[in-house]
Amino acid sequence: MATTSIPCLQMRGGTSKGVYFLAHDLPSEIEKRDRLLLSIMGSPDPRQIDGLGGGDSLTSKVAIISPSDRDDADVDYLFAQVSVDQPIVDTSANCGNILSGVGPFAILRGLVEPTDPETLVRIHNINTDSRIHAHVSTPDGEIRFDGETSIDGVPGTAAPIMLEFLDVLGPLTGEVLPTGNSSELIEGVRVTCIDSANPVVLMHADDVGETGHESPETLDADHPLLVKIEAIRRAASLKMGLGDAADRVIPKVALLSAPSDGGSICSRYFTPAHCHAAHAITGAIAIAVASTLEGSVAADLEVHDTDESRTVTIEHPSGHVDVKLLLNEDRSVRSAGIIRTARPIMDGEVFAQVDDD
Repeated sequence: MATTSIPCLQMRGGTSKGVYFLAHDLPSEIEKRDRLLLSIMGSPDPRQIDGLGGGDSLTSKVAIISPSDRDDADVDYLFAQVSVDQPIVDTSANCGNILSGVGPFAILRGLVEPTDPETLVRIHNINTDSRIHAHVSTPDGEIRFDGETSIDGVPGTAAPIMLEFLDVLGPLTGEVLPTGNSSELIEGVRVTCIDSANPVVLMHADDVGETGHESPETLDADHPLLVKIEAIRRAASLKMGLGDAADRVIPKVALLSAPSDGGSICSRYFTPAHCHAAHAITGAIAIAVASTLEGSVAADLEVHDTDESRTVTIEHPSGHVDVKLLLNEDRSVRSAGIIRTARPIMDGEVFAQVDDD
């Protein structure tokens, strides 16, 4: 093994934190790239003491960005979830929180020219082959990170970044309801298997013996619950055509319940082995889209609904997240919008172990 250094930018994106790379700075061979990413993050090790990871799945994330050859995109973005305690790098899913930093990163690295007062960065997510438009604050052509926007789960305020998800229906399977059912029984529990932004298995919390308002720590300590929802997740993955989910982070799982703080619905989202401290953006979109589907486990929501839009407010352990759906004339979903923030933490080079060859 030898030591090498790679240019990178560490950034908070939404309620997650990750390391952002230009694709050409990483090996093109997937196995070599993944071994390098494991070394960079310090995996596998529960504390990730020898790398940039923070011993938490929400801070063990990587974004790989490159100029896009597509006419409808400025940059290509590949998300990688680096396991904390296993030698696994999973690129099967998108991450909407880390996505929040892709637009700013593209501007900082000169991949997109900033405009006044706002810059549109057209992003192609490789994981789900979907398009997202990021609207980044760039007054006078200079990227701005400070501002007055707050998001639950992050202290302080920052400049808003509007994310507009354009391809939210069936990005991975081709169908918003991959099993063909708005709800069905899996392992004796009524669920909705939805593919919207990311594949997610939705169920009522009380159907698995929970209120849906427990803390993440309480749910993470409930071993019988984790075993139950993992069995449901793996069975659902096969029915959704996603294959064996044993070593993959998709499909995710969300436990839904009635709201208690003025929202539309309450969610506890699993990543998938642990309950999210806040909420995944892609998971929030999946829940919001499910609310438009008659017969789904999320359909009985109180939402702000007009002829052209629907706003779904999802309560989570750290607060709320709002999803605005734009609707077609037939009430199908055209796009989903969410406001996030991002902030660069460190820009420089990271040292890592690489193969001698």
